[in-house]
Amino acid sequence: MTTISTTRIVPASERKLKNHTSIAQTVSNSLVMAYRGLVKFRRTPEQFFDVTLQPILFTVMFTFLFGGALAGDIKGYLPTIIPGVLAQTVITASVVTGVQLREDMDKGVFDRFRSLPIARIAPLAGALTADTLRYAIATTITFLTGIAIGWRPDGGVLGLVLAGLLIVAVAWAISWIFAFFGVIARTASSVQGISFMVLFPLTFLSNAYVNTATMPNWLRWFADVNPVSHVITAMRAIVASQPVGADVWWTLLGAAVVVAVFAPLTVRAYMRKA
Repeated sequence: MTTISTTRIVPASERKLKNHTSIAQTVSNSLVMAYRGLVKFRRTPEQFFDVTLQPILFTVMFTFLFGGALAGDIKGYLPTIIPGVLAQTVITASVVTGVQLREDMDKGVFDRFRSLPIARIAPLAGALTADTLRYAIATTITFLTGIAIGWRPDGGVLGLVLAGLLIVAVAWAISWIFAFFGVIARTASSVQGISFMVLFPLTFLSNAYVNTATMPNWLRWFADVNPVSHVITAMRAIVASQPVGADVWWTLLGAAVVVAVFAPLTVRAYMRKA
């Protein structure tokens, strides 16, 4: 006599899958995912254009275009323009984090990750970790380009390293904002559109390229309180071996607040979909 099994197959959507991983495994999985991001860059080197060619182009173009008019000569404009170009390049490069997260989710890559025995947070943490290399590359190339055309910072190598660490930390903090947009947005193009709509006013309406004293009063007020202006002022002081004042502390506080707000929001939104 044949026995017919009546066991119900529970759909995947109704299963409560548990994925408990240790801290060590989470870190290991995140580093593997970071390496995956670096491999993607190696296979598609055009993804590095915004942190390799853009710093050179902007530094040379703005220096020779505005240097004589704004500072009297090229050499006198370099201490102003180098930190400004660096801030704009690195901060705008942080948008890529959100764009690539959205692209991976749209292509079903994260569905594959969900089926693997890895920490669920690893793909997100790996993407954020890998992008710090992009920020470091942009920082190095911008400084080397400035030195090549005559910039000689008084802070020496130590000043360059400290300023570089500061802007990389700021960019990493800001990348949490765009990672959040990448998780909740519908398309990668919408992430990029929203991000640049916010970033371009912040970077250009600052002290990146001109002295805020030359601006109309209403615009000067905005530029002076602009967080990007604080970052740039702090970097200028560090590379020039001058007292950093309150700008570096405002910069670090702002970065900490951004991470404190957007990291939990991003992780929560990501974990709902991961």
